[in-house]
Amino acid sequence: MAAFQSPLSLALAIALLCVSSFGCIYASKVGFTVDLIHRDSPLSPFYNSEETDLQRINNALRRSISRVHHFDSIAAASVSPKAAESDVTSNGGEYLMSLSLGTPPFKIMGIADTGSDLIWTQCKPCERCYKQVDPLFDPKSSKTYRDFSCDARQCSLLDQSTCSGNICQYRYSYGDRSYTMGNVASDTITLDSTTGSPVSFPKTVIGCGHENDGTFSDKGSGIVGLGAGPLSLISQMGSSVGGKFSYCLVPLSSRAGNSSKLNFGGNAVVSGPGVQSTPLLSSETMSTFYILTLEAMSVGNERIKFGDSSLGTGEGNIIIDSGTTLTIVPDDFFSNLSTAVGNQVEGRRAEDPSGLLSVCYSATSDLKVPAITAHFTGADVKLEPINTFVQVSDDVVCLAFASTTSGISIYGNVAQMNFLVEYNIQGKSLSFKPTDCTTK
Repeated sequence: MAAFQSPLSLALAIALLCVSSFGCIYASKVGFTVDLIHRDSPLSPFYNSEETDLQRINNALRRSISRVHHFDSIAAASVSPKAAESDVTSNGGEYLMSLSLGTPPFKIMGIADTGSDLIWTQCKPCERCYKQVDPLFDPKSSKTYRDFSCDARQCSLLDQSTCSGNICQYRYSYGDRSYTMGNVASDTITLDSTTGSPVSFPKTVIGCGHENDGTFSDKGSGIVGLGAGPLSLISQMGSSVGGKFSYCLVPLSSRAGNSSKLNFGGNAVVSGPGVQSTPLLSSETMSTFYILTLEAMSVGNERIKFGDSSLGTGEGNIIIDSGTTLTIVPDDFFSNLSTAVGNQVEGRRAEDPSGLLSVCYSATSDLKVPAITAHFTGADVKLEPINTFVQVSDDVVCLAFASTTSGISIYGNVAQMNFLVEYNIQGKSLSFKPTDCTTK
């Protein structure tokens, strides 16, 4: 049994890109690291100083449940594979990244979303746009901005592209009926590395949104797509960073003095004692997402088999996603997991005041929770209590899992806290290493 340590929390991850000579060589050979900003961090424009840590956690849980509903809609939708890629909530990501666009650099703050591919921001002129607190990007002020013509290869990578005056235009619709429309273009993206030296990536494909509306927050400047599709930041980096990136997610309880880190190129390699690696899979029908095979989970010595899914990979059955707080599993597995946890917890059952989570206990000093291990193919990932339980009120903690009937399972960001997680896209593997992310 592991002693429960309070308070428990959440964390975050992901972002960035490359495309051209010097910047690519530097990133691949030396590597670089950037800060990732949780939306509830004091560094975030979404931060509300009047909220308590527990209120922030509960808000994250609500966003997680909402995001899962949109993943569910992907499984149910009878649409083309490419159209399904963007069927996620427009404002559901947990993480933000700061970057600069254009020459001279113009700073923007976007939601980093591993469930989306396109990188877009609101642009002038913008007659039908949602209200934005920060100034809008003006493409005319950038010396390196270029629109793509309708016959450009980059235009063909978008499923919903159109042509106007020989300028390639895009339209992305999200699951909550929010949308963005504008020009498909290229410009220089500049990232502030932790060394203090900015890293620039010319000719990055972006969406310059001239018509955007829906549930987008006025405190964000757009969305930074970090999925596995061809136009995401990660995919555009490609071999320039050796096809590797990694991140380390800091618990919310440590957010004031620490930021999470995202590493690229030489900085991204995860090695040494304790590393567990599993195949990283892809799906033709859900090409945006990063997919793993979860064979089972163990609660103490009780092993619970994990079933198949509808992800279309033939073997993969769970998405790893930084934008979903909870770990989402099928109904029958959740029932078996909950029973096993209930049989081994040393503590008193309680109710989640918000009603969001169903397996909860009184957060007393003598509460003890069982060890849980995620058995991926080739990787046995031993989870700590901070990965499996969250504190939802002063006196209640709950299992950080929820059920779904859609067949789409998600390994969420709570389960990834205090792990160094490496995505080796070229090598088609994902590695976990237990790490104190507050020291990285």
